Amino acid sequence: MKLLSYFRGEAFQRGVHPPGCKHTAEAPIRRLPFAPRLTVPLSQHIGKPSRPIVRVGEEVLRGQPIAEADGWLSVPQHAPATGVVEAIELRPSARGSWAESIVIRVYEASTQEVLWGAPQDIDAFPPQDIVLAVQRTGMVGLGGAAFPSHAKLTVPQGAKVETLVVNGCECEPYLTCDHRLMVERAADLMAGIRYAMRATGAGRAIVGVEDNKPEAAETLRRVLPPQGDIFVEKVPTKYPQGSEKMLITALFGVEVPSGKLPLSLGMVVNNVGTLAALGKLLPVGQGLIERVVTITGPGVARPGNYLVPLGTPLSFVLDYAGAQTQARQVILGGPMMGQAVASLDVPVTKGVSGVLVFRGEDMAGREGRKTYPCIKCGECVESCPMGLNPSMLGMLAARREYDLMGSQYHLGDCFECGCCTYTCPSNIPLVQQFRVAKQILREKAAA
Repeated sequence: MKLLSYFRGEAFQRGVHPPGCKHTAEAPIRRLPFAPRLTVPLSQHIGKPSRPIVRVGEEVLRGQPIAEADGWLSVPQHAPATGVVEAIELRPSARGSWAESIVIRVYEASTQEVLWGAPQDIDAFPPQDIVLAVQRTGMVGLGGAAFPSHAKLTVPQGAKVETLVVNGCECEPYLTCDHRLMVERAADLMAGIRYAMRATGAGRAIVGVEDNKPEAAETLRRVLPPQGDIFVEKVPTKYPQGSEKMLITALFGVEVPSGKLPLSLGMVVNNVGTLAALGKLLPVGQGLIERVVTITGPGVARPGNYLVPLGTPLSFVLDYAGAQTQARQVILGGPMMGQAVASLDVPVTKGVSGVLVFRGEDMAGREGRKTYPCIKCGECVESCPMGLNPSMLGMLAARREYDLMGSQYHLGDCFECGCCTYTCPSNIPLVQQFRVAKQILREKAAA
């Protein structure tokens, strides 16, 4: 395709510029110790939950598979630590509902060494075997979407992938885990990019990095392979640059058609954290049992980027990072698209990229703010990166005209970036309304 030889490096239209608050950008990755108990939900991904293959009372080793994929759009789970299975039961999740989970009581002084796995020659694997190996790792998109990575790397029959787009934007305020991975684990990232290129058949890869991360861009450029088929391109800093559709527009000056995927343009997009993890795990035949999480916010005494075992309770994470007693709100992810949690018993899962802690004084003037009627100012329309009309969608949601939202006003194109809510002077919770509308439409479609 002609666009593959043309890197534009210009910002997409609309969007917003929230404060960056990247205070942890220089904080090296540090390892978090094991909590006494780890809770591994069987549903940490989009798709069908995993199926447990261990029993209560069974001893498990760090890295051992404890749940298998239940179908194609599913991934296995692995033991984050050596210990004994204490329970397989319903536990609270970040979504608010209770999810079936495997609870592991960790042995005291348990080693951080991964005790399960077998080296494999990924370079000798054909593309379909690479995809299966990716599924065995239990990998999902670590940027937050948690879509099974093997499914994303599977190219449908008749389709062709020419470009692998690697998302290193990390546009959400506060989050810096991807930045640190690019700086500290550039070699793993390059290996993961190479595996993904072979799995998809892509002829080249382009790493898009926002221009507020010069250290990451320069580090990656120093380790580029001599073949000349992997490129690092800077794009202007703007939110939500981390959306795959926005990144493609910024890099190439083209838009992914409404209702289509990047595959329609011959592209597949993956997050840098996902590919760096694959670059490390695939050669040694191990599963995903930990991830880098940015723990920060005004309510944290020791903010930083931590390598956290999956299943670690938030209460343990916050105690270790020094969460202040006057902490008022805890958000998983970034402040724009993240989700506030009601319980600190919720575990860190594969899709958690950040834990933000805010105090009461940080929330002053925000909680309990009155919502006013829409004044037709157009701020939400001017900020929506997808060119939607959030004002009209909000009014339709208030009248519960959900079918009209989907059929005539392209609700499905909204990826809930939060720009409309961020700019609304009437404090209308537009994104929350859209989420409810989408859920109702999904339930109607399923029925």
